[in-house]
Amino acid sequence: ALLERHFAEQLVRETQVAWDAAAQAVRARERVRLGALTLADAPHPAPDAEAVQRALLQGIAREGLALLPWTKQARQWQTRLQFMHRHQPDWPDAGEEALLATLEEWLGPHVYGMRSRADLQSLNLAAALEALLPWEKRQQIEREAPTHMTVPSGSRIAIDYTDPDRPVLAVRLQEVFGWKETPRIAKGAVPLTLHLLSPAQRPVQVTQDLASFWQNAYFEVKKDLKGRYPKHYWPDDPHEAIATRRTRPQPPRG
Repeated sequence: ALLERHFAEQLVRETQVAWDAAAQAVRARERVRLGALTLADAPHPAPDAEAVQRALLQGIAREGLALLPWTKQARQWQTRLQFMHRHQPDWPDAGEEALLATLEEWLGPHVYGMRSRADLQSLNLAAALEALLPWEKRQQIEREAPTHMTVPSGSRIAIDYTDPDRPVLAVRLQEVFGWKETPRIAKGAVPLTLHLLSPAQRPVQVTQDLASFWQNAYFEVKKDLKGRYPKHYWPDDPHEAIATRRTRPQPPRG
């Protein structure tokens, strides 16, 4: 009190708002200093909201994107965006380096008012990534990089875009009987890499050329699978066979 009374004009009052890595949160403190002496140091009760937002984004930049709540939907959005960027460079880059470099633009508006890793768990990360695209491109990505592919059996199978050069469709072999050619996306420019699975969901063939597989490798694969799964349906002509999700195709009703 004596120092404050006699040296009031020399006192420096400052607010520090910064990311605390140990606490995984933004911490705000209010300090009063006289030269090298700290006369008071206490939590700030109401720090500036924009300063908190900047500190939070700086914390994410240092800690990495793992700080964010990556749901399956959010990760799928990111990988689909990367697929489009890889094949059409004018699309936004959704790689980790690019996202970290542009946090303020794409993430900033969605974290206003948040202060910690715990707060970030309520973030709709998929919506934040989706907002990178204008409405027209959101329609385009649904056409050219769909989330799922409907196979001949009628099942809707998710496409895995983890590798933007070779998106994967993992599907049981019996569900694609009748497909004569490899399905393609991105206006037909990119063939899907088919992971053809056994009834036990184990890969028996990986191919981007389904027609060649039917013509050449199918009969060896069929011989092996028929021995291991004798109750299942292994037709001689996969081009004309009925695809099925069941052990065997169901006879038509009526």
